[in-house]
Amino acid sequence: MRGDRSDDPRLGEYVTFWQEGMPQLWPGRPVLLGFPQDAGVRRNGGRPGAADAPAAIRHWLYRLTPWDAVHNADLAALNLLDLGNVRPSPTRPQCQQGKELEESQQALAEGIAAILMAGAIPIVLGGGHETAYGHYLGYVRAGRPVAIVNFDAHLDVRPLREGCGHSGSPFRQALEHPTQPLRDGHYVVLGAQPQAVSREHLLYVQSKGGVVHWVEETRDRLEAIFRNECQRLALNNGSVYVTLDSDVVSQADVPGVSAPNPLGLSGQVVAACAAAAGECPAVSSFDLVEINPSFDRDGQSARWAAAVVWHFLCGLSRRCA
Repeated sequence: MRGDRSDDPRLGEYVTFWQEGMPQLWPGRPVLLGFPQDAGVRRNGGRPGAADAPAAIRHWLYRLTPWDAVHNADLAALNLLDLGNVRPSPTRPQCQQGKELEESQQALAEGIAAILMAGAIPIVLGGGHETAYGHYLGYVRAGRPVAIVNFDAHLDVRPLREGCGHSGSPFRQALEHPTQPLRDGHYVVLGAQPQAVSREHLLYVQSKGGVVHWVEETRDRLEAIFRNECQRLALNNGSVYVTLDSDVVSQADVPGVSAPNPLGLSGQVVAACAAAAGECPAVSSFDLVEINPSFDRDGQSARWAAAVVWHFLCGLSRRCA
């Protein structure tokens, strides 16, 4: 669609919205996927609502400008493809009762794998942080080893509940995958809150060679630490998957999340890291999770999330220049 203001176009005017058939994928093309799922939040005892985030984020994202004035970059040239929201395949047997989350994660994995194998760049809008395990399964399906950088107030390595994953377990599930576990030393957390991390969970991450950067350590130099970790992981592995849990950000900036954080990081600084992620050649995929429109005010959190994705695209435009 085209707006009626030729002097002031919007990003949504330059997005390809997939309808049917095989989507066109090529190396470097950003591909947006929605994962409207928060069953894992419910399982983890959190407050539901994150399933509505993909629609809310898109609403604001496509109203942003397609031009990065600071770097004179044309985001329209990225040819952003929006594949819509992930749904379980209709060819699968009907979901077992209570297994809808696992089916959705498998469907996300299929989409991620296809995008990765084409050399394109997945951008996933969650959903709860259960999104991350489905995202990781895409790398497993594609046969691609990866390292993970997680911006998060928590470590999200809780044990499963009655054998089922949830929003607090995705990285334990990745680290303990039965055939292709995330390798030791390939999990990094940025912005963790000490009052939100148990001793057992920290020891578990450390036992796997993981690295935790606490909030006070990152507050004044988050972007520098992130760039250093990406460089280190790229040298050891090659590909880096960046996942951003919105509860890493201060509640003053981002109130509409599943677990509000009164002592979190600056939303502006985290957005700058999203741009750095887009710019880094080693970053092969990105997701943003835990926006909860049910507890937002005036769309503040969804607007911030849209700006974060916009910044990632800006960084990507500089990578591709």
